[in-house]
Amino acid sequence: MHRLSGKRGGDGLIEMSPTDSFNDDVNGYGQHTNEDMGSFHHDGPEIDKQHQSKDSIFFRDGVRRIDFVLSYVEDKDDGRKPERRNVFEENLRKVGLDLETEDKSESEDGKTYFVKIHAPWEVLATYADVLKIKAPFKANDIPENREMPMGWLATPIRLPEDIMYPEPDYFTAPFDKNKSDFFLIDDKDTFFPPSTRNRIVYYILSRTSYFHDCDRDKIGIKRLLNNGTYTAAFPLHDCRYWKSSSYSNCESERYKLYKYWARFLCFFKEQPIHLIRKYYGEKIGLYFAWLGFYTEMLLFAAVVGTICFVYGLLTYEENEWSKEICNEDIGGNIVMCPLCDKKCGYWKLSKICNSSWQSHLFDNVGTVFFAIFMGIWVTLFLEFWKRRQARLEYEWDLVDFEEEQQRLQLRPEYETKCSERKLNVITQELEWVLNRTAPSLMAKLLICWVAVVFWITLIIACIVGVIAYRLAVYAAFASIMKDSPTNQLHVVGPYITPQLATSVTASCINFVIIMLLNLMYERVAIWITDMEIPKTHLEYENKLTVKMFLFQFVNYYSSCFYVAFFKGKFVGYPGNYAYFFGSWTKLRNEECDPGGCLIELTTQLVIVMTGKQVWGNIQEALVPWLMNWWGSRKARCHPESLYSRWEQDHDLQPFGQLLLFDEYLEMVIQFGFITLFVASFPLAPLLALFNNIIEVRVDAWKLTTQFRRPVAAKAHCIGAWEEILNGMAVLSVVTNAFIVAFTSDMIPRLVYMYAYQPDGQMNMKGYINNSLSVFNITEFPAESRPEDGENPSWFNSSVTTCRYRDYRYPSGHENQYTHTMQFWHILAAKLAFIIIMEHVVFMVKFVVARLISDVPSEVRARVKRERYLVQEYLHNYEVEKLKMQLQKHEEEDCTCPPMIYPTIPNNDFVSDRL
Repeated sequence: MHRLSGKRGGDGLIEMSPTDSFNDDVNGYGQHTNEDMGSFHHDGPEIDKQHQSKDSIFFRDGVRRIDFVLSYVEDKDDGRKPERRNVFEENLRKVGLDLETEDKSESEDGKTYFVKIHAPWEVLATYADVLKIKAPFKANDIPENREMPMGWLATPIRLPEDIMYPEPDYFTAPFDKNKSDFFLIDDKDTFFPPSTRNRIVYYILSRTSYFHDCDRDKIGIKRLLNNGTYTAAFPLHDCRYWKSSSYSNCESERYKLYKYWARFLCFFKEQPIHLIRKYYGEKIGLYFAWLGFYTEMLLFAAVVGTICFVYGLLTYEENEWSKEICNEDIGGNIVMCPLCDKKCGYWKLSKICNSSWQSHLFDNVGTVFFAIFMGIWVTLFLEFWKRRQARLEYEWDLVDFEEEQQRLQLRPEYETKCSERKLNVITQELEWVLNRTAPSLMAKLLICWVAVVFWITLIIACIVGVIAYRLAVYAAFASIMKDSPTNQLHVVGPYITPQLATSVTASCINFVIIMLLNLMYERVAIWITDMEIPKTHLEYENKLTVKMFLFQFVNYYSSCFYVAFFKGKFVGYPGNYAYFFGSWTKLRNEECDPGGCLIELTTQLVIVMTGKQVWGNIQEALVPWLMNWWGSRKARCHPESLYSRWEQDHDLQPFGQLLLFDEYLEMVIQFGFITLFVASFPLAPLLALFNNIIEVRVDAWKLTTQFRRPVAAKAHCIGAWEEILNGMAVLSVVTNAFIVAFTSDMIPRLVYMYAYQPDGQMNMKGYINNSLSVFNITEFPAESRPEDGENPSWFNSSVTTCRYRDYRYPSGHENQYTHTMQFWHILAAKLAFIIIMEHVVFMVKFVVARLISDVPSEVRARVKRERYLVQEYLHNYEVEKLKMQLQKHEEEDCTCPPMIYPTIPNNDFVSDRL
């Protein structure tokens, strides 16, 4: 809804660090005397290169703006590359583009050629018509109330009005070249902004042939980059990021973005979303709008999660079961059965005193409340985002984007593979289509999905390996650490247990495996998606998204699912233990200690989630900076006049195909951590909030300072990620209900308090003794009995029984070692809790989703108003054109066809008549 505008003339500035010392007065070409004007010879007078800044974002004539830059290095060993370049550039000129070549002698490294491309008005107007780019035709006359109640409270986070809303608000309509006087065109050179210009030029570059013959497979700049004909293709930044242009006719939008957005000191400020969209395009603008909104909503989840954690701290002294465990008369006299075969000895319950207290911080009544709250929070987040997205769709002229642009978003790779023509039932025109039933393509699709299944199976195999590691090393840790010097440490000694050592090392190994598999699978996912030959860019991204997310879902969450839902659930009982892959492996299934498995799930979640976020931020910020520093090391030794605008951008990192995709994936994986397993760690939203505050500025900084300017791309939503978020929102209700029921000890405690408390009181006294079953140690088989020397010094022949965590009848009972009735009561209570919690949360989610409209009523009214005005003004425009034509014919006394509309030089007369 904002008018498209641009600037004219002027120079950009140099892309260097603010610490580099240059003489800004030296703007000429210096010692260079080569007067070659490149591939394009302008009819006007040439400007002396001694007076023309090499840092300019314009051609040498100082008028035509550089919309795109291609670079290449001569390869004397391959004679086909010059031929391809010549044919390609010749075809670009035939389309109407202006080209100007900078000789390698003018470049800083002395070997790189730069081809500068400018799109004249005729080309821009033609392709704006083809691409249905919307243009302004009338100022917006609907008053917009931007004032908020108590808005003065938000003053510290506000940005200047010209930064938040860099363009006036206009009603727009799809551009029509034949009706150009209908639109508000003040200056043809600045009517289309740079982002629109580079999008149009890239569209042309992607569909231009580089072969003399009509070979439909030899087209597009992407293939020329892949085969080394060109080394880079990119649009230019408008100035240096750290210093505004000294010329008034240069936009300096990059500097504004850095000053008000990309610096970390702006972390508490709102984002200039409209300026981001204007400079980088709608697709990147939507990502930062979504990330900012997600971070805002995390604030509420973080506050509630912190309150639940504080509740655990405040009720620390009311933890009756931990008091019993730590009591020397109760926990100190309970002998527990060995936790592994042979290498583990008997131990006393009081040994887990500290882990029991730690578990209470996360395993309390507040956890249940927070799990229910997060089920409602995720619904509010998704519903309010739909409203925010609908508003942005309207403001950015994306309301009808999908329907209009699907056909125009055909991938060149798809078009070149089409071998048949088929009638389109909508347009009734023959169009090229791909025969997807061909045996070769069917075989490729089969290979694609076999590869996906193979990699997911590989992840599961790695997880199984980590589980086997846990089982194997636990016995070793238990044997080594029983006499370890760390046990004598007063502060940390009680916390260093075999369980903790096994959990931490296994989590770290799992994290390293996750990172390694990620690096390998990225390339595999792109390769198999390319083999499927998707039709449109949207379809390509969706297919890649599904494959990558399936892989990442299994990769990141499988270990958490194991700890939450499998560990300690299938261990058997003393004398009849369950073994991993059978008894021949000698790897006994892990069991949860009486402190519970929830604390281990918390440990796993913290290590994987925090490790991923810290590593991700370091990698995102440090790697591009180091690569740019190394790549531009030579340029720092030269004066400013030898380092041109296109060379500065050429030395930056390319904006890769998967860069934005990786950013979405990183945030969606984080979203899974704070929703799927949040019942085990209420502080997860707080950690995510801190990370995202940094993430927004890190992403902004690297995009503004370390990467070339990406080609502007349109998108009306966040794509397949929205459906993935919806699916995870539903799954999170189920997983949190199961965590509270089966991983937490909440339900067994409530059943004991209400039904099995011996004194009939509403307290937890006696719970520990009630929750442990008794086993006769004489019934231990030889292969499970502790070896000599493994038992502690206090163990003697007077100890005849040991306790273990379960609800089974003792030895000598007619139903010995079978489950008691209390076990079935607890199981029934767990299932009832899951059903009740799921139904309550799903019902609230449904009601909330129904009450909150996806599109605000104000936006619906504005969309209808704009559509009405487009029809009305187009109708009036046609009527006025007809009147003018008839009037002209009457004056000339001639007869002509009534509906031939002459071209009118400007829109003043028509606007007055309207």
